[in-house]
Amino acid sequence: MIDILLVDDETYVTESLELTIPWGELGVTTVLRAASGKEALEIMEENAVDIIVTDIRMPGMTGLDLISEVNRRWPHVRCILLTGHSDFDYAKKAIQLQAADYILKPVNDDEFMNSVSAAITSLRDEWDEFDKYHRLLYSRKSDYKILRENLMHDLLLGREISSKALREQLEQYELYIEPEQPAAMMLIRLAGRFASMDQQSIDLMDFAVGNIAEEVLGETYHVWFSRGPHDCLVMFLQNREQAEESLLVNSPLRNVAETFREHVVRYLQGDLSIVVTPPFPFKELTNVYRKSLGSLVLTGPEEHKIIYMDMENTLNKRPENDAAQALEELYKPPLLPQLLETKQWETAAAKLNAVFDAAEQVCLSREYVYEMYLSVTNAFMYIAHKQGHLVHEIDHAGFDLLLAHQLIQSPEKLRRWAMDMLAKLQEELSDQEGAQSRRHVIKQVQELVTRDTGQDLSVKMIADKVYLHPVYLSKIYKAETGEGLGDYMIRMRMERALYLLKNTNKKIYEITSELGYQNPQYFSKMFKKHYGLTPNEFRDQT
Repeated sequence: MIDILLVDDETYVTESLELTIPWGELGVTTVLRAASGKEALEIMEENAVDIIVTDIRMPGMTGLDLISEVNRRWPHVRCILLTGHSDFDYAKKAIQLQAADYILKPVNDDEFMNSVSAAITSLRDEWDEFDKYHRLLYSRKSDYKILRENLMHDLLLGREISSKALREQLEQYELYIEPEQPAAMMLIRLAGRFASMDQQSIDLMDFAVGNIAEEVLGETYHVWFSRGPHDCLVMFLQNREQAEESLLVNSPLRNVAETFREHVVRYLQGDLSIVVTPPFPFKELTNVYRKSLGSLVLTGPEEHKIIYMDMENTLNKRPENDAAQALEELYKPPLLPQLLETKQWETAAAKLNAVFDAAEQVCLSREYVYEMYLSVTNAFMYIAHKQGHLVHEIDHAGFDLLLAHQLIQSPEKLRRWAMDMLAKLQEELSDQEGAQSRRHVIKQVQELVTRDTGQDLSVKMIADKVYLHPVYLSKIYKAETGEGLGDYMIRMRMERALYLLKNTNKKIYEITSELGYQNPQYFSKMFKKHYGLTPNEFRDQT
């Protein structure tokens, strides 16, 4: 889809070229003509011209003046000079103006077509590079979101990462959190009208809340915002200025938390429950998260308020002797995540039973039962994510903060759920190659693709979202469906394009944008490859 403009004050020249050159074979869809430089500029202001072929000697504005102005205003346009003058000075000036070519009159058709073809090839190469760059840029941003969320989950669930390795990952993901400096944390639960929304709407609200957080807090703090592993939003805050006197302090945190909540209420018409921690050493992250999450869960779903944690007393607080003995078994090596990772299911079951047997011997407070719940669920979530499963789909109820209240009423209720969940994990993870697991992954992939046909998804992005290696995901998708994953993604996008072309009056460039493509030429090429017609040709037939 190339538009070309022919400019010559001798109109018979442009008329002859328009009639004799097989433009369609060159890929040119529109041929425009002008008799002067001024007329050419007027045409270019109204039309998306890709190539201009102009005579040099014209009254008023010369061809050299014209391409100089075109270079200034439309630097992407390819310019070809056409003249009867073979003077070297013209050729030299054309080179200085970066003209695509210089052709002498009388025009040789083959030479002219070769020149135009070269300009078209140059344009398409540039479009491909432009499209590739923006697809990579979009992919990079999407990948960063997934990678940042995965890293946050690992840290919150207790994965041990050295300061050096953590700093390198933070730098790679363009997160400006310094592991050696104090940080504060906010745990956020969407409340009010948010509670009745479907998952797609919740995802949009997560994005909007994160944007508000960046806007309200971003000038003072480095902000790392993501959805946490326990169905709440998590935000890390660290001062942009690391001077000793400017470290995080409680009073400003109170102010910004209240301002942040006010903005969400005002602009999103929902509400939030927020737990705000004071500054803490980053190495205490997992412990602080567990304590803070306890405060959020133990807050009723109808309570919309901000809770300010006293972490110094909380972190230093030791459980009573009886409670300590009941919990001691939970923290003895081998730890539960290690047993699950090595698939020692019987040993893991024995460990859980020993923990709950000890808990039955004492009267544990709700706080300590909740600590048991968090430790067990963290282990379950960690191993499920590592094996490429979405733990919420294995057992949603036990990982919902609102429903978790039922599980922490007593150690016995928690025991029954934990043993049932362990059995489900064993069944799911022991047959990683099984048909049920593969069908589950295929369903997830197809839901992602059909939901996001307007996004420039890649196989890697989808693989990250279902926690599988891209090569392995492509292999099982092809084995299960007989169609390559990349082919399926293109087919879904083309079917959506077909529907929009047939059932709407949207322009081609609007459909191009809606489907996530960066330029109409690339979209047209893909559509024709798939259906044998360009989008315009298809629309003309319907």
